[in-house]
Amino acid sequence: MIRQTTGEKVYSVFNYIFFFMLAVAMIYPFWHIIMVSFSSTAETSKGGIFLWPRGFNVNVYRQVLRNPRTFTGYQTTIMVTVTGTALGLIVTSMMAYACSKKFVPFTSFIMMAVLFTMIFHGGMIPNYLLIRSLRLIDNRWALILPSLVSAYHIIIMRTFFRAIPAEMEESAKIDGANDVFIFIRIILPVSKAVLATIGLFIAVNYWNDFMSTVLYMHSSEKWSMMAVLRHMITNTAQAMLAAGIIGDVTENLTELSIRAGTIVVSTVPILLVYPFLQKHFVKGVMIGSVKG
Repeated sequence: MIRQTTGEKVYSVFNYIFFFMLAVAMIYPFWHIIMVSFSSTAETSKGGIFLWPRGFNVNVYRQVLRNPRTFTGYQTTIMVTVTGTALGLIVTSMMAYACSKKFVPFTSFIMMAVLFTMIFHGGMIPNYLLIRSLRLIDNRWALILPSLVSAYHIIIMRTFFRAIPAEMEESAKIDGANDVFIFIRIILPVSKAVLATIGLFIAVNYWNDFMSTVLYMHSSEKWSMMAVLRHMITNTAQAMLAAGIIGDVTENLTELSIRAGTIVVSTVPILLVYPFLQKHFVKGVMIGSVKG
């Protein structure tokens, strides 16, 4: 075992303290919201630090789940997230694979065009005019198509594909396989790490998106879950009145507890996805960090 010097020990202690405080600063806000959602009205009204529920009850979740917009929001968000993630992975992987091949013409120009979109873009008003010209206003496809492809994701996946040994593809071509067969049967199966990483990025982006709903959706039945959450946070009393639960608020609930419960209900599902992708995600985020 290598012995640490005094300076190294002090540095290690400082690192442990710093990252512990950083972890607490990131975890506590969400923990606070969860504890508030399980606390009684009287204790919630007092405010303060919530490390544990005060006066445990689940009334807030009964009321949140009674809100019809919760289920329509989930329906829209799940449909958009699943469809957008699947299509996003297909389009991104196909484009990244093509751009990773030096024999494909104009790949340098295409990548320059991709990089250009990371720096310059039309902005909110041109995007809205484009969606309107495509007649997608108040259509759920307007929540999917604008965010379908990301230049950052293409660059990451292209870097991964370039690291795959060319001998794998050459041996398949000797056996008579074409490019489509190689891509589907050879490249994609060995790319689970990058696919899981990019898939998680895309899914979280779709799940957390509310601005697209604000811009393009007129019908409240087509709002995403994050748009419902935004409405509950910014206009809680009116949102509860529309849901028919205003009579219970003064007796059993507060606006703060309703907000907390809505935040938990809208956030927990996407958090539950991470454990199933953790192995591939940890490997995927290390892409390009070690060259061997």
